[in-house]
Amino acid sequence: MPATHHSSAPPTSPTEAPTVRPVDAGPPALEPPFAGAATAVGRIPVLDVRPVVQHGRRPAKAVTGETFEISATVFREGHDAVAANVVLKDPEGRPGPWTPMRELAPGTDRWGATVTAGEPGRWTYTVQAWGDPVTTWRHHAQIKIPAGMDTELVLEEGARLYERAAADIPKNERDVLLVAVDALRDETRPAAARLAAALTPEVDAVLARHPLREMVTASQTLPLLVERERALYGSWYEFFPRSEGTPERPHGT
Repeated sequence: MPATHHSSAPPTSPTEAPTVRPVDAGPPALEPPFAGAATAVGRIPVLDVRPVVQHGRRPAKAVTGETFEISATVFREGHDAVAANVVLKDPEGRPGPWTPMRELAPGTDRWGATVTAGEPGRWTYTVQAWGDPVTTWRHHAQIKIPAGMDTELVLEEGARLYERAAADIPKNERDVLLVAVDALRDETRPAAARLAAALTPEVDAVLARHPLREMVTASQTLPLLVERERALYGSWYEFFPRSEGTPERPHGT
């Protein structure tokens, strides 16, 4: 799970620059809760969510199977790690797959994720930002353990974080984290080996699927209109034969 340890909150504006096609003459404007800026300001602000059309009063558009990017500016105070994800909900309000976001360019605080539209209908999407205590601990541990600073304290902190993460995941994956907990507390092994056991690819994979999240902040829920594929290239016209007459034949047929 990518995360950053720095934060610089660049100024943002409510510029409407959707990454998917805006509604030109589509459905009428939606009523609240969609009205308003796509912004949530809490302990971990979520700003300038895109795509957005008329501050969320109208839906962005996609077609079934179309892949597009959802992005937002996410940052927090201090140097602890931050991460984000996207939640798509189908027309029945059921959440889709959990989609992690990545920092699009280091130091910009701009995060994005690629998602794919599902069946036709009125979907919604939300960006969730959250503190990532495991990534914060890993960053500190990889500095302090080699330097011999607060070794036992750092290793015990990691063990407790992994126990918290393991508490809410399926048993077949929980055991991977609990093995790492035992290694972190195994005082018969060198400190470097105990830390290495908590940083294996297997542990990384479990934490990527089931991260330990703190101070979760959700953005405004935004609308997304998903249409059939023909909406990409089909056009509808209205034709009025009676308007096509000539002076000799004033009424068209």
